[in-house]
Amino acid sequence: MVIINGNAADAAGKTVSQYLSQTNYAKNRVAVEINGEIVPKSQYESTILNDGDSVEIVGFVGGG
Repeated sequence: MVIINGNAADAAGKTVSQYLSQTNYAKNRVAVEINGEIVPKSQYESTILNDGDSVEIVGFVGGG
């Protein structure tokens, strides 16, 4: 299991990009942190989520 935003998720073995797509996150409007380290957007396709990872996904919201 992977802990994503405080909730257990069956996401081990998926790339960050795959997880974001499956959960309808817009890749260009989020920041992803795995185990305290920010993942550059250029690495979303190659970064694999592993059992025990702690992931935070933060979405950007515009406003005025």
